[in-house]
Amino acid sequence: MFVVVRTIALVYVGLLVMIAGCQRQFIYYPSRAPERDLLDLARGVNLEPWRDSDEEIVGWRTPAPEGTRVKNAIVVFHGNAGYALHRTYFVHGFESIPDADSWQVYLFEYPGYGARSGHPSEETIKQAADEAVQQLRETDLRVFLLGESLGSGVATYLAGTYPDEIAGLFLITPFTSLVDVGRHHYPIFPVRLLLRERYDNVKALEHYGGPVAFLLAGRDEVIPTPLGLRLHEAYEGPKKLIVQEDRTHNTLMYQPHAAWWREVTEFLLAPGESR
Repeated sequence: MFVVVRTIALVYVGLLVMIAGCQRQFIYYPSRAPERDLLDLARGVNLEPWRDSDEEIVGWRTPAPEGTRVKNAIVVFHGNAGYALHRTYFVHGFESIPDADSWQVYLFEYPGYGARSGHPSEETIKQAADEAVQQLRETDLRVFLLGESLGSGVATYLAGTYPDEIAGLFLITPFTSLVDVGRHHYPIFPVRLLLRERYDNVKALEHYGGPVAFLLAGRDEVIPTPLGLRLHEAYEGPKKLIVQEDRTHNTLMYQPHAAWWREVTEFLLAPGESR
């Protein structure tokens, strides 16, 4: 019996060591591609490269419409898999709304994703996102942020850091914190002690007071819907909640011209009472 218990204990400790050491491989699933290939792909969907002062790729953006003054920029921080150009459905959605010419969509690329150098971590992603948004803050655009899944942790961080300069947030399948997500999926492990990547959305939103729209999947099997609901309930500023009851994490309905695109953008531009 002692041998059995010892063996189980050793296996458990070994799993803890493996999880602690390889946790970023469990969190981030980047896809890579040569820059020239991504440039061709971007041209095919009418997007242009978004570069920093060193001409390095930051992400991709819609061209500013000729003859129209763009008023609003929305920066998309996507989920943990793929790369930014896999999220063109956000571009199509914003292009379908009334007064679409007043919006410019920016698809942010994480370090280590797409053709961007570096390695993904909470620290490197937040630093790169901060630098990218600083670039937009120097323009006369109103800056909005969209955080999808893991990206909600990036968007809330920026909103909490620059509460007076971020005009609004749109959070899709968000969570309270990555620790809570980990505890749900791995209840037998001390996730709070092991996890270095925290992405604490509740804490970040305590420093923000602008409009926040929430889009949740009612049957989310990746980020439990109750975590998104708890984040919505905890937020004390103007907020709007949309739940697609029969959808899972990866089957949300993003079709252009869906009524919720207009509802969300109208709320972000002119927030009313919480609803």
